[in-house]
Amino acid sequence: MFKNIMVPTDGSEFASKAEDVAIEMAKKFDSKVVAVHIIDDKLIYPFEVLEEEGKSILKKVQEKGEKNSVKVDEVLLVGNPTRDMKKIAEKVGADIIVIGTHGKTGLEKLIMGSVAESTLKTVKVPVLLLKKS
Repeated sequence: MFKNIMVPTDGSEFASKAEDVAIEMAKKFDSKVVAVHIIDDKLIYPFEVLEEEGKSILKKVQEKGEKNSVKVDEVLLVGNPTRDMKKIAEKVGADIIVIGTHGKTGLEKLIMGSVAESTLKTVKVPVLLLKKS
């Protein structure tokens, strides 16, 4: 059913919840998880700092996968999380995307995260949105 479960992650509480759900789904469907961290091309921090943070976030997903005997592929790239999700989903062959409704950046905390909203509107595969309970 779902062979490639994509989970975009920014290391936030919502993303962590999405990671957990994606891994549980992968166990159930004998699938793999594709963890994606996008370094926002608009950020002005030193690239090395953002890259290390991204690697650390993806490593945590990898560790969750290992604990659950789930294969996790890691994708770290520079781009626009709001604009590029459709292209990324197609490139990794996602059958479903599991994403939190909010991230950890700026004003996106006030409304449904613009990344989640854009993903829902643009991708052609099912999207499982996880909201704060």
